[in-house]
Amino acid sequence: MDHTTIILDNRQINHKLKRMAYQVYETNVNETEVVIAGIMENGFKLARKLRTEVERISPLSVTLCEVKIDKKNPTAPVSTSLELSAIKNKSLILVDDVLSTGTTLIYGVKYFLDIPLKQFKTAVLVDRNHKKYPVKADFKGISLSTSLNENVAVVFEKNSCTAILE
Repeated sequence: MDHTTIILDNRQINHKLKRMAYQVYETNVNETEVVIAGIMENGFKLARKLRTEVERISPLSVTLCEVKIDKKNPTAPVSTSLELSAIKNKSLILVDDVLSTGTTLIYGVKYFLDIPLKQFKTAVLVDRNHKKYPVKADFKGISLSTSLNENVAVVFEKNSCTAILE
């Protein structure tokens, strides 16, 4: 029998995002702007929410960037909604919804290593602790030890989002 368990409800996700926004601000307190790059699809939705919180609690100017990675074929070319020259010498936070094996995040990190950055951090809502690559989330909403056959999904609806374990 299939069943799902809510790991984080909308209120808890908003609380985690607020805390992550403060961490982003503390890490970039000497900056005037940061780039928050979200991995499509859910990472970008999360990045938008994180940008709203960062702008609400700080004077930082946030530039949003969408990162397109083929999650089934992560070695395929990566593309972004911003030219790399627009990101150069800035502080960058790469965002995804769930960190499982680290494959998507490491290929996202690899893409941005070709340009000089002031600082490079990663952020995820759920860190599942099943890493196959040496990548970590600098900012995370929750760490969750799950079995490999379980799936964690972040579900975005019009006015709310939830993280579920399937």
